[in-house]
Amino acid sequence: MLDIGYSLSRRFPDPPQTDYARADTRSLRHDLFCGDVYLADTKADRELSTAWGWVPVLDFAWALCDIVEQLDRDPRGSRAARPQYAELDFTESPDRMLFERRFGLVDVEADWMPAEEPPLTFSHRLLRREARDFLQDVVADLCDLHEGLADNPVVWTLQARFPRV
Repeated sequence: MLDIGYSLSRRFPDPPQTDYARADTRSLRHDLFCGDVYLADTKADRELSTAWGWVPVLDFAWALCDIVEQLDRDPRGSRAARPQYAELDFTESPDRMLFERRFGLVDVEADWMPAEEPPLTFSHRLLRREARDFLQDVVADLCDLHEGLADNPVVWTLQARFPRV
């Protein structure tokens, strides 16, 4: 099973004067809601997580949904034998999460993992469902915490683009 989660940082709070209803895409993706994220294989009891405190959580959720779709561009879908690759880079760091899909499985690894450690492996279908659920949950949590965010057109568009499956 796959668990995707986050925690918001107290070291990097959002500016108090932020107008969340009018925040633009760049601010929402890169300047606000910093913290840490993780992907966990609960069956194998293994986790891939950040511990930096400054990862833009909404951007991570958004990018993860984009990556899952990018890995599904081959018209043969889960029958595609040719590997499909994607990477998620972290803005303030040279570190990356690397994704490789072959057939219906996606391997996930990161630059900061020990070389001898195998990647986390999930079905593409599961990764898509969990990534979208994670995004919707993050948006709901952030809207509860920040007045006006639920009224932001960028958030509306994001929620419509990646509905729960």
